[in-house]
Amino acid sequence: MTTQATGAVDEAVRARPATALRPYVARYSGYRQRGLAPAVHHGLPSPYLTFILTLDEPLVVARHPDPAQPPGSYPTVLGGLHTSPALITHEGAQSGVQIAVHPLAARALFGLPAGELAGLDVPAEEVLGRLAAELRERLQAAGDWAQRFTLLDGALLRAARPSGSVPAEVGWAWRALRRSGGGLPVAELARETGWSARHLQARFRRETGLTPKAAARVIRFDRARHLLAAGSPPPRLAELAVRCGYFDQAHLAREFRALAGAAPSAWLAAEGPEAAKFRNVQGGTAGAGPEWEA
Repeated sequence: MTTQATGAVDEAVRARPATALRPYVARYSGYRQRGLAPAVHHGLPSPYLTFILTLDEPLVVARHPDPAQPPGSYPTVLGGLHTSPALITHEGAQSGVQIAVHPLAARALFGLPAGELAGLDVPAEEVLGRLAAELRERLQAAGDWAQRFTLLDGALLRAARPSGSVPAEVGWAWRALRRSGGGLPVAELARETGWSARHLQARFRRETGLTPKAAARVIRFDRARHLLAAGSPPPRLAELAVRCGYFDQAHLAREFRALAGAAPSAWLAAEGPEAAKFRNVQGGTAGAGPEWEA
């Protein structure tokens, strides 16, 4: 989308990957912004790994989920699951493609379990080698978003290789948590897998980067923020809390402050559908910007 009055560009395009790639990748999100005001964006915890290939300016991370990791600029970035927000800035221009990767696909696509990326953001070249830079160059040369997404389909399918096996019990537990919206207790997951709670926690964390309890928390929050952003008008917070499995509205508010860095109403005003300063596709809105689902 180009604003004629100002010449500003604010684009966001989403696409599903090729059918054969869907066990690994949930979606592609292309974004391009030009001529906008400088902005700050809170990158939220989600159930996907983040893989971003920028097209022009590098992605500037002012604060990582792990506060011990120093700020940096990234032409490409690969990020693990986390439970605290990142802080991303731009000076009015940014563009790139974000790939939302299923955490249990990390072995096949990246050759390592997602647990090795937990809470981290690293240049994708550190994991994928020259392939990351080459893929970025090909995306830069492509003529439009459709061509870029087709390039990604081919490259990621060629890159996918079996690299160790994810235990079936962990796969089952992850899928059960996703289906329940984060509503299953760890004791029930352990009982169904036949493992002890301690063993399940250790194996689950190695493969995903989170314990089952932390994963349930992120999944529940991810559902709540999408429902909050998609509503017109937004749902009442008390009703949203019940729908998403929180004890009450106060519990929902505490989780938003911890995982999003703001209360639900403040987050919605700053980064929801009506926000003008940085409308982001992570919240399910129409504006551009990286989803940052690291």
